[in-house]
Amino acid sequence: MMSTVSALLAAGLLQAAPLPVKRVVVYKNGVAFYERSGAVKPGETAALDFRAAEVDDVLKSLVLDAPGGVARVRYEFKDPQQPGALPPPVQINAQQPLVALLDQWRGARLQMQYQGSPVSGVIVSGRLAPLPNQGQKQELTLLLDSGAFAVYDLDAASGIKFAEERIQKQLSDALARMAKELAPDRRIVFIDLAGSGERRVTARYLAPAPVWKSTYRLLLPDPGEATLEGWAIVENATGEDWNQVALSVVSGKPVSFLTRLLEARYVQRKEVDLPGIEPAAPQVHAGAMTAEGKAGVAASRKMMSPIRGRVDKPDAAFAAAPPPMEMEMSSVEPAAEAREAGELFEYSFSAPVNARAGESLLLPFFQGKIAARKLLIYADRSQLNPRHAAELTNSTGKTLDGGPITVYHSSGYSGEAMMEVLKSGEKRLVSYAVDQAVRVTTNYESGEETIRSLKASRGVLTTRTAIQRTTVYTVSNADAKEKTLLIEHAASPQWKLLKPKADETTPASYRFSVALPAQGGAKLAAVEEHEVESSTAVTSLTPDILVSYVRNRALSAAARQQLEAIAAKKREIAETDSELRRAEAELRELGSEQDRLRQNINTLRNVAGQQEMVNRYAAELAKGDVRIAQLRDRMSELSRRRATLENELNALIEKLEF
Repeated sequence: MMSTVSALLAAGLLQAAPLPVKRVVVYKNGVAFYERSGAVKPGETAALDFRAAEVDDVLKSLVLDAPGGVARVRYEFKDPQQPGALPPPVQINAQQPLVALLDQWRGARLQMQYQGSPVSGVIVSGRLAPLPNQGQKQELTLLLDSGAFAVYDLDAASGIKFAEERIQKQLSDALARMAKELAPDRRIVFIDLAGSGERRVTARYLAPAPVWKSTYRLLLPDPGEATLEGWAIVENATGEDWNQVALSVVSGKPVSFLTRLLEARYVQRKEVDLPGIEPAAPQVHAGAMTAEGKAGVAASRKMMSPIRGRVDKPDAAFAAAPPPMEMEMSSVEPAAEAREAGELFEYSFSAPVNARAGESLLLPFFQGKIAARKLLIYADRSQLNPRHAAELTNSTGKTLDGGPITVYHSSGYSGEAMMEVLKSGEKRLVSYAVDQAVRVTTNYESGEETIRSLKASRGVLTTRTAIQRTTVYTVSNADAKEKTLLIEHAASPQWKLLKPKADETTPASYRFSVALPAQGGAKLAAVEEHEVESSTAVTSLTPDILVSYVRNRALSAAARQQLEAIAAKKREIAETDSELRRAEAELRELGSEQDRLRQNINTLRNVAGQQEMVNRYAAELAKGDVRIAQLRDRMSELSRRRATLENELNALIEKLEF
């Protein structure tokens, strides 16, 4: 008989039937679709073993198919409020003898077969007893139903089990806890079936998986069509071997997200006290007041008033023949059926694949002719040289997933490129090498600013000004053959291309085709225009600026007449201001001179013999007073005039409308 705890563990696990992987579909969004299927015998439950991190996706996508139906699906959840597992009621240690395990259930009833006869009794004790000639034996002491004690050698017993279901479950639970501790990050999802008899159960679900990757080989012969060869890289990260699995890869990115379903969620509830349990607070009752006391309290109150897989891969041959080398593609026949799958595109490999756990597969999913045109492309202004490129037109009728491309010419390796997803009928440029025989220099020229339109309303003048800029590309070709260069000019949403007309337009650039002669050069000038609208209060504009607007040919005759009147009025105000400033300056000078004369008179008045000089200063002082009076009158007149002109200007501005 099996006398170790591991034997009991193995016996307990036989009640769950695993479901092997039968089909895998890998997507580009971090998940894969899995289909598992297997036979479940009567009395068994189907079991799916997952990493804990996979269960959230499984729970939100699981679909089950079983004759007779499914009774329930069960699994162990994660409880953030109880992170530690309960301690097992019994101790099961490595290499522990069976008799030592049973000794922990003293008082439990046991049933077994001993030397061909059934035995039933209550466990009294268990021990390892020494043998006469070395060694030990397992001795179990039972209290029989007759009341007699009996000692049994467990090595001669079989069919040992507890009579009570409750105790038998304790042992199963302890073993299950041990199995969980061997892989603490795993969860088993059990599928209990309804009905009876042997059935085939199929489970389909999504689980996290590495994205599949595509790589290409592109053969660009000098004459003739190009050949494209696509390979898919798929990793088996399920932790188990794939045996004869139907595999598909899908181009496209369905929306996928994580929702924590394995973890129990608790809601923080509001705490509300039970009604009627608040203790009564003591009350303090004041004594009665006299009439004098009432009057004092009233006076006091008045003063104090408040203020957030491995795969069966076709042989690949990239061997090079002796010089001169003639490059050929892989000798494979891609066994992948391509089809539209809703909004996605699916490649299904017709032959089942095998892959060990942790093994990657490199599978050919496409090989065929594709329309290609060789040219040069210049897209990086910081570089002097353009790049060799191929303009691919997807004439395959299939969606080609994005990925790296290794480019070959008939003579061998030419370079590498990256390609985005290419739908059927779409065109895409891929650049793979620098052309050192062609040089491109770029110069920038600023154009004139032209006022396209002027509008005025409520004293505000709005202008729309067009600004031009020119980018000049100068290209020289040192090669002895003609070439076609595609210049990619960055497009700005604020600038409009005037000339030349673009051969192609992308969301971020214009493309211009330039023919390069052998050992010659070419030039391309891209002219763009940017319109700027600005608004200015007419009151802040000088007469000279207004005159510049008046001369604009985009202005109507009526608008020109209104602006001319405003400019003329502003000039009158400016002249009045100038005259006022001159008068103010003269008045300041006269004031200083008058102060000087008064000081001289005061100094000489008491000096003998200076009366004549005093009289002369007095005459000049009188003359200055007359001039000051004239200046003040003039300034008053000018101020009144300026106020009148301002009112007239404001009236003109108020009427300004075009």
